[in-house]
Amino acid sequence: MKELRDLDCKNKKIIVRVDLNVPVLEGTITDHSRIHAILPTLEKLIKNKNKVFLIAHFGRPKGEVIKKYSIEFLCSELKKFLNLNTIHFLANCEKKIFETKIAEMDMGEICLLENIRFNAEEEKNDLNFSKLLASSFDIYINDAFSASHRNHASIVGITKYLPSYAGLSFSKEIENLDKFLENSNKPNLAIIGGSKVSTKIKVLENIVEIFDSLVIGGAMANTFLLSNDYNVGSSLVESDFIELSKKIQKKAESKNCKILLPIDTVCSKTIEDRVNVKTYSINNIPNDQMILDVGEQTTKLISDEILKSKSILWNGPLGAFEYSPFDKSTISIANKFEIPISYVGLGESIEDLVTFNSQNFARSILNLEEQK
Repeated sequence: MKELRDLDCKNKKIIVRVDLNVPVLEGTITDHSRIHAILPTLEKLIKNKNKVFLIAHFGRPKGEVIKKYSIEFLCSELKKFLNLNTIHFLANCEKKIFETKIAEMDMGEICLLENIRFNAEEEKNDLNFSKLLASSFDIYINDAFSASHRNHASIVGITKYLPSYAGLSFSKEIENLDKFLENSNKPNLAIIGGSKVSTKIKVLENIVEIFDSLVIGGAMANTFLLSNDYNVGSSLVESDFIELSKKIQKKAESKNCKILLPIDTVCSKTIEDRVNVKTYSINNIPNDQMILDVGEQTTKLISDEILKSKSILWNGPLGAFEYSPFDKSTISIANKFEIPISYVGLGESIEDLVTFNSQNFARSILNLEEQK
């Protein structure tokens, strides 16, 4: 595998596949980890005075231009995290438009392309579309490990037309995954959080085959709870994945993998309301309440499971981690890792947790995430 960390690229035109399919709730990004993950790659390319174009997807528009799936709003986020004055944006993928934008950009600047899935050719891996994407550039970099199993034009097809390299985050995730699989001891535990079942289907299906226990947290747990006929109020759910959630649970039972779902939840009417926060059993969540974290009873269950385990994979926060007080369970669990374990992987960034447990907390970015 060719890697960006071995490449000295300067003054080039570079197109980079990233994962910016961030979870958004009521217009607010609830987890910035996918942005954090790509920063090292982008910072290196900017420092070396390259002109950088970003390809990303958001949601499932299925080849149609749908306003709610536009990613133009991410320009302001990228400006903030990269400390840049300007992020260019292109609404269309056309060679003339590419060439015009490249000509007007200064070296070391970034341009974000509109949601690549607005183009039906993307998910068909149309080679003419791949060739179009490649035609104005010198190098292709893939820093979207989480989407790289997809046979799509911006992931597979484009590599036929450009020298291609793994981004810094991509390389790190492969490295960490290899280490974990080599050193995993039984009994083992997987803690999988985050927002969407849809982004972690393959991960969940594989985990129940090789792990003894599986904790499901974050908003994705809401879909599992709903599949088990619990009322989840106004919480974020993926109704299209209820049946799949049932199948995963049945598969886990057949493989003797114990699944732990929340038994109590921390709720509010909105993610912005952090004053009127209440804890409810999963048996009595009001219709106007939104699940934003797991409660103390669930946290204790997870803690007890950690103490029984010799190898632990952690991928994603248990609640809306970036918004206190919905970070409580994630921080509490992080501080349990004083016990001897083989490996801990943190997929959806929780990177600040190292400050809570600097000596004993095995921090790494392991994005087993989405085989989406």
